[in-house]
Amino acid sequence: MSAIEKLPSEAIPDNGLLRFLTCGSVDDGKSTLIGRLLFDSKTILADTLHAMQRTSAKRGLDVVDLSLLTDGLQAEREQGITIDVAYRYFTTGTRKYIIADAPGHEQYTRNMVTAASTADLAIILIDARKGVLTQTRRHSYLAHLVGIGHIVVAVNKMDLVDYAPETFARIKADYLAFAAGLGIADVRFIPMSALNGDMIVDRGEHLDWYDGPTLFEILETVPAIHSEHAEKFRFPVQYVCRPQDSANPELHDYRGFMGRVESGELAIGDAVTVLPSGRETRVRDIQILGQSLPRTVAEQSVTLLLEDEIDISRGDMIVKTGELPKVTKQIDAMLCWLSESPLDPRRKYLLRHTTRDSKAMLAGIAFRVDINTLEHQSAEKLMMNDIARVSLKLAQPIFADPYAESRGTGAFIVIDESSNNTVGAGMIV
Repeated sequence: MSAIEKLPSEAIPDNGLLRFLTCGSVDDGKSTLIGRLLFDSKTILADTLHAMQRTSAKRGLDVVDLSLLTDGLQAEREQGITIDVAYRYFTTGTRKYIIADAPGHEQYTRNMVTAASTADLAIILIDARKGVLTQTRRHSYLAHLVGIGHIVVAVNKMDLVDYAPETFARIKADYLAFAAGLGIADVRFIPMSALNGDMIVDRGEHLDWYDGPTLFEILETVPAIHSEHAEKFRFPVQYVCRPQDSANPELHDYRGFMGRVESGELAIGDAVTVLPSGRETRVRDIQILGQSLPRTVAEQSVTLLLEDEIDISRGDMIVKTGELPKVTKQIDAMLCWLSESPLDPRRKYLLRHTTRDSKAMLAGIAFRVDINTLEHQSAEKLMMNDIARVSLKLAQPIFADPYAESRGTGAFIVIDESSNNTVGAGMIV
């Protein structure tokens, strides 16, 4: 049976949704890997495949250039590089996937941070001819920093080193020495050739000395999101729903609180606390599109109806009673600076945390991380792509958890109010 052959309908498991990221240095084959994965799993639409074949023929290629599947911008196609993050969606029948293809160039590191912030697994590609490079270390550090729990190191282009096992073993040893300093626990290694398809979906004929799983087998069996540990319920309020329908008297007293469940789960009748007021009540109903649900889980967008009349507005948060986050006006965080303009310690910025905004100022920089050596260095300011441990003072309190416990309430972005550009992304420590 092939890796993607369909099982009988009654035997098909549901392994949930997996978001994963491909990253690494320039020209390691990230876009080709995604194209090969979708091509071999037979999830490329016919019209898309025909368009790729035409473009490849115009370039004088005898085979389809699979990297064209994710390089959607005209500049990307002309230069043969990845600039923006490209997302692709597919399903194998047993699992749904969202793939993010991140750029390899250092100047586009901020795009990589954006893609990594929602990923559950990172595939870090390494060119077998070049080994572990600076950008390999940078992307590995960022993947670990943003809480990606599963790392797959794909040693690509093995066909260009005659599929030599000693080359794979040397790269694996080099990477493990670097990963030990980061504290990366779950890392797997796969030799492969994205161009030829070895060890992507099918095993191929050239890597008999490797007895581990293929990339596809790893992706199919990684635990689903929000399933690996218990999470506390967090519901930032996005909108207060008060329908205005004079023809329907039942809606006159309707007051629903709409938002997205960032983590945890909630059932009708559960006791909840509203922040920042601290008022307690119980859940009267949970609705999606007017239909009542007995419970809601992480990543669902729902409307909550409460037993008591409480003054709640956008930016407030509903949590389970007894599972309160920290309410604070000062935070310590790891900050990735994304702007070409350096961080100005004298300026005020806007900090956006869940659905709540607050003015913020830099209180201090504890250290800046040297990506190459992992050393902590002193710094007076932050330049683009710098990563540092900082303290921020806020004008309004936020309801925060450590990023290691909850991505949804442990992350924030920093906005330049004058331009409305996102200039930083942070993870609360």
